[in-house]
Amino acid sequence: MTAQLTPHGAEKVRVRGLAALRTPAPAKATAVLVPGYTGSKEDFAPLLDGLAAGDFRALAIDLPGQFESPGPADETAYLPAPLGAVVAGLVEDVAAEGPVVLLGHSYGGLVARAAVLAGAPATGLTLLDSGPAELPDGARRQALGAGEPVLRASGLDAVYRVREQVSARSPLWAALPPDLKDFLRERFLASSPAGLLGMAAGLRTEPDRVEELAATGVPILVVAGERDDAWSVPAQRAMAARLGAPFELIPGAAHSPNTENPAALVRVLLRAWRQWLV
Repeated sequence: MTAQLTPHGAEKVRVRGLAALRTPAPAKATAVLVPGYTGSKEDFAPLLDGLAAGDFRALAIDLPGQFESPGPADETAYLPAPLGAVVAGLVEDVAAEGPVVLLGHSYGGLVARAAVLAGAPATGLTLLDSGPAELPDGARRQALGAGEPVLRASGLDAVYRVREQVSARSPLWAALPPDLKDFLRERFLASSPAGLLGMAAGLRTEPDRVEELAATGVPILVVAGERDDAWSVPAQRAMAARLGAPFELIPGAAHSPNTENPAALVRVLLRAWRQWLV
């Protein structure tokens, strides 16, 4: 399993000060890919070549405070609305060269939604394993609450040691190659503490903005892994219905179809995105 280390033909660039991976031009449109909490542009590595082969130029970004993108010290700057304003500005720049489709994974879905609400000129929006509002009660939300005091008191390294201890109980973690484990550690330790704290606050407080999003008239696609353990599949299906949007389920995937079943995800995305461009 190479996941975030999947080889690809994209180049590393900076766009509006954000680190990004960008596949070569030309293409019919650009797909701006927004990662989730503790994520980075590399979460989309398994999708990049497939999207490029489907005639979409992929632009996968680090949000401010993630991995190789600097961010402010103000925790409130990492809530969905201010991050959405950053993404909206980026989309506006990219849209000067042609149509843009926007995809947000998990917390990145809340950010991408906020970008559309801020006026990002997106031809369409894909919400991937994201939900209508704050993260519901469950193991992921509990982990946020447990990690915050450790981060504030002892810093990133202490938090990651706890994460590794918990992950070690999983046979999936044990099966990861050492270089991937090294990358995941390096990425986490490069994160902005303020960014992690601010995004965690966003995951616990984001209101339901589905009706606002539906009112924009922007075409939307909702996609979930069949075993998603963050926002439930029924909750995402219900959100799609409220949006009047199609809902797609990715087999063999949980919260990250982009690394768990990228081939199936690329097929779903290209089918929907091509219809948006007609």
